[in-house]
Amino acid sequence: MARTLHVLKGGDTALARTTIERQLAAGDTVTVALLPGATAPALPAGVAVHRVPDQWSYERLLEAVFEADQVVTW
Repeated sequence: MARTLHVLKGGDTALARTTIERQLAAGDTVTVALLPGATAPALPAGVAVHRVPDQWSYERLLEAVFEADQVVTW
């Protein structure tokens, strides 16, 4: 089971949502970090979503990058 961090900065999130759904189906742990200006897509249950810098500081985001097995930016 991999730990994946998706960092969303805005724009079309359709591909991100599809990728996240597939990762969850594979049993991965998925976290989404929303940068300023990004809107949260409709995500399945089980996805942890955090807004930067409102809920997570940039320091916490950096820690999450190093904790993840995979980081994907959109």
